[in-house]
Amino acid sequence: MPEVAALQKEAMDMLKKTSRTFYIPITFLEPKLKKAVASAYLCMRAIDEIEDHEALESQEKQQLLLATSKMLLKEFDTKEYEQLVEPYKDILPAVSLRLGDWLAICPTDLVAKVKESTSEMAEGMAKWVEKNWQVKTREDLDEYTYYVAGLVGVMLSDLWKWSADIDTDRELAIAYGRGLQAVNILRNKDEDSERGVQFFPEGWTKADMFEYAEGNLAKADEYIKSIDRKSIVLFCKLPLALAHKTLKALKSGKEKMTRAEVEATVEEVKAEV
Repeated sequence: MPEVAALQKEAMDMLKKTSRTFYIPITFLEPKLKKAVASAYLCMRAIDEIEDHEALESQEKQQLLLATSKMLLKEFDTKEYEQLVEPYKDILPAVSLRLGDWLAICPTDLVAKVKESTSEMAEGMAKWVEKNWQVKTREDLDEYTYYVAGLVGVMLSDLWKWSADIDTDRELAIAYGRGLQAVNILRNKDEDSERGVQFFPEGWTKADMFEYAEGNLAKADEYIKSIDRKSIVLFCKLPLALAHKTLKALKSGKEKMTRAEVEATVEEVKAEV
């Protein structure tokens, strides 16, 4: 395994490749928190790539996700994980194959939290793979968006508590993640339909999903008001500002924000640093 300093650089490079819009807010955070959040993001991205992989069968996805979930609940054995993903090393992306490396960059007193959250997410993802992502009710939608996004809000809130003794409301933290995910669901509706995935509850129109997204984003705005550490506020603000603007673009009939609009939003938030 490469040395931790080299790994940290590789982790930030991987973050930039996999999500530029998440990479930027992570750079606003203080060093220790930056490592923990980068580690968490890459661990969750690792399992997300398994859940979404086009070449893997449903049963293979479930087996990989459930096995990974169990490994994360004990002392993580990188060799054991490498053996698990070995048969898929030619098709899985590097971010998934290197889960052990991403855990290695996490500060030791925070790694248990990152492992616990990633484990719960992997188990939840396996459940939804089995259901073939067929959302039927609002309760289903709440459950799915909790596992893939609300859970991230809860984990981040635990990290804010540890690093700055900031108390936040758990339900608002979940709503923060849910709101971002609902915007993604609206943005990807046609693409999801083509692959037979259904995230709109039965009988829901686009207007219903807009209302769901807006309700959760309003709670996300409330969530940010409870944070008084500037670096953390900035971290939370950028994804939320992009979500609000993407929703506005979708409502006006655009498919997404333009690259220039995204860059202008990033600059607006960065100007507050």
